[in-house]
Amino acid sequence: MSDTVIRVENLSKKYIIGHQQQEKHSTLRDALVYGAKSLGDKLLNFSTYKHISPTSEDFWALKDISFEIKQGDRVGIIGRNGAGKSTLLKILSRITEPTTGRISIFGRVASLLEVGTGFHGELTGRENIYLNGAILGMSKAEIVKKFDEIVAFAEVEKFLDTPVKRYSSGMYVRLAFAVAAHLEPEILIVDEVLAVGDIRFQQKCLGKMEEVGREGRTVLFVSHNMSTVSYLCSRGILLESGTLYVDSDAEEAIRIYLDKSYNVAQLPLIERKDRSGSGKVKSASFRVLNQEGTEENTLQSGKNYYLEIGYLNYTKERINNVVVSLDFFDDKGIRVLLLRTNFTNSNLTIDAEKGYIICGINNLPLVNSLYRVSIYLSHADQELLDWIEDAASVTVEGGDFFGTGNPGLPNHCKILTKAQWSTEISFFSS
Repeated sequence: MSDTVIRVENLSKKYIIGHQQQEKHSTLRDALVYGAKSLGDKLLNFSTYKHISPTSEDFWALKDISFEIKQGDRVGIIGRNGAGKSTLLKILSRITEPTTGRISIFGRVASLLEVGTGFHGELTGRENIYLNGAILGMSKAEIVKKFDEIVAFAEVEKFLDTPVKRYSSGMYVRLAFAVAAHLEPEILIVDEVLAVGDIRFQQKCLGKMEEVGREGRTVLFVSHNMSTVSYLCSRGILLESGTLYVDSDAEEAIRIYLDKSYNVAQLPLIERKDRSGSGKVKSASFRVLNQEGTEENTLQSGKNYYLEIGYLNYTKERINNVVVSLDFFDDKGIRVLLLRTNFTNSNLTIDAEKGYIICGINNLPLVNSLYRVSIYLSHADQELLDWIEDAASVTVEGGDFFGTGNPGLPNHCKILTKAQWSTEISFFSS
């Protein structure tokens, strides 16, 4: 008997993306007149009088993918934003259907995808546990046997009889993961939704997934955290632009992914298509400047720099309360430094057409290494404007952060900070 639990054959998924080309109105009066005309046209069926030209295009989220997964495999599915990772998981979870190709799954599947899926909001936590067990084909006796273990793992005892629509995102994820992992599916599928939980719970979940794998069950895991994929997974599938680029052991897939990430970071930002967000504002350039305003290609630990993001604002209006985030990732894909405007109540107002965002950083605290930088722009916490992974690469080489000539230990820790040492507490006195 074959030990294959998932077989994917020539799988493709197409979406139709609609666009509307609409007349622009410079005044409120123009907009009201246009609205009245449009309504009149519809009522009088003036089919030849058009103000809106709908267009559409095909977008292939997945293209001709084939692979097999064996029982007990722990597979990390990695790739950039838009590579097709979440689409693949949704098809494997039977949430959406492929356009072409076929999948064969042998065994019960439990999925934990984005927050909000899998539970009925009006039902209580208790009721959702029983509902999910029933969907998996478990008897009531089997669910009862696992019930206390699920509740203890999720740490939601006090809210068990509360409708889950009133749960915080963290509580929701804790219960959803506990249900998915403890109801003994043969196949566990987990998207990066675990990032919602706190660090302690994330570690708890990783331990549980490792345990599931040791028991001979299959785990499919999507993550941008390469250290987590390396720790948890024995096999890696790298997707790129909807195609299967690499299917190998996890370490080899991670190495290729990181190498490609550094190459992508060399492309002009304005030409990059692998970005998320509404597109109302786009990052167009990134530079690092020294204190004199001259661009630097190689940085030094302990020195002061300006990080400059050029942007284009397609709304043609000033936008207030813009959140800007710069994330630095090391050579293992681990986020080592996060600079964000709302940490210091420094959200910005950006100009109507184009401009620059400047982030000043004193005493650069990074050790000698190569880093990748991601850029994130949002309108408050309401709308993602633009997010580009691996927007740029930054090299740190040399410098004297401590003023002693000691560079730290780059292979052990990427962040530098000064500390005072003594045999008694005296140096914090006022």
